[in-house]
Amino acid sequence: MTDERVERGMAAQLEERARRLRDGEEHLGWKVGFGTPPEMERLGTSSALVGYLLRGAVVQSGGTVSLAGWTNPMLEPEIAVHLRSDVRGGADPDMVEAAIGGLGAAIELADLHPAPGDVEAMLAGDLYQRHVLLGPVRNVRSPDGVALELRRGDEVVGETDDPTGATGDLLDVLAHVASTLEEAGERLRAGSVVICGSVVPAIGVGPGDSVTVALEPLGTLHVSFA
Repeated sequence: MTDERVERGMAAQLEERARRLRDGEEHLGWKVGFGTPPEMERLGTSSALVGYLLRGAVVQSGGTVSLAGWTNPMLEPEIAVHLRSDVRGGADPDMVEAAIGGLGAAIELADLHPAPGDVEAMLAGDLYQRHVLLGPVRNVRSPDGVALELRRGDEVVGETDDPTGATGDLLDVLAHVASTLEEAGERLRAGSVVICGSVVPAIGVGPGDSVTVALEPLGTLHVSFA
């Protein structure tokens, strides 16, 4: 059954994205969120939600992000998929895999306010997206063997050797993004980056924090906050 909240939210989201592109901002890719079973149960949804990324949101590894004006800053370690060809809705796993140009480490920074609950408003607001960090593209198509260590300062605050345990299979995630975009009148195109959801639960961050995401062998990213 169609979720009208998702339909309306995606329409509003893509309208705002189109306005920003007309105003000179540049497309980067797409993001996935709120796709774990507990999150979907809480929101009453049946699949992950999809948002967009623009190049102006990129922060370089080693950079410092000001949290002035933020209410509930959160950090998510993610795997980024870099596409070398389009992915159509309904593509089979082999076609999706063939579209992958490589994988890399990523960090998403979000301001989780107001609290998640209104699906239409969440989508219209681009799922709280604020910034993204992207590591180098590695010439691999599978996350097999990737392990995460997440540190705040010297403290390990998250780790896993199952990088898709929370997000689901990357090919399924990409197929879902492609189908969601096509249903909303958009396409998942070559050159796009898709960050595929937090590998472990998001952590809160604040001024003075310094966070390192090591997603080896994909790479390591570092960000500080002021």
